[in-house]
Amino acid sequence: MSSDILSKPIDVDRFDFIYAGAQKNIGPSGVVVGIGRKDFLARGRKDIPHIFQYGAFAAANSLLNTPPTFGIYLVRNVLDWIKSIGGLAAIDARNRDKAQTLYAALDANPAFYRCPVEPQSRSAMNVVFRLPTEALEEKLVREAKARQMVGIKGHRSVGGIRVSLYNAVEPAWVRALTSFLEEFARANG
Repeated sequence: MSSDILSKPIDVDRFDFIYAGAQKNIGPSGVVVGIGRKDFLARGRKDIPHIFQYGAFAAANSLLNTPPTFGIYLVRNVLDWIKSIGGLAAIDARNRDKAQTLYAALDANPAFYRCPVEPQSRSAMNVVFRLPTEALEEKLVREAKARQMVGIKGHRSVGGIRVSLYNAVEPAWVRALTSFLEEFARANG
């Protein structure tokens, strides 16, 4: 759940085990969050090294080895920030607003920006889309970079454009991106 954890309220009771890298919405890379039901952890394999047994971590209060203290300190700061802005309900509303803003800009120009994901299945965290040609996608990435908008090139295996809207992304940044996308479509469409 690396992209979803702390992006919205999640009913953890629906899962036996949740694994999430912190680097998307919680804190720096290198910190991992694991949430496991006690009965699930008790059923875990015992024929693997102790360090790979989630039950061993739970029994040791997550102190089976030396934890990444600076990363955990940053997680604490992120949790304080989330609480200060109204908790997960406020984060969810903020993230939905950012996603709706970006999808609306893309959907307003369907001949130029194509979202390959059905509207009901679209992610609020990672928005993917294509342009009419790969050359235009490369141009968009270059021009965005010139405006200090980085990291939007699509995944190396699928191409296209990918915009991540994780918790730390400010709504103003999304509005700046949508203005740029509208301008880019007018100039290149």
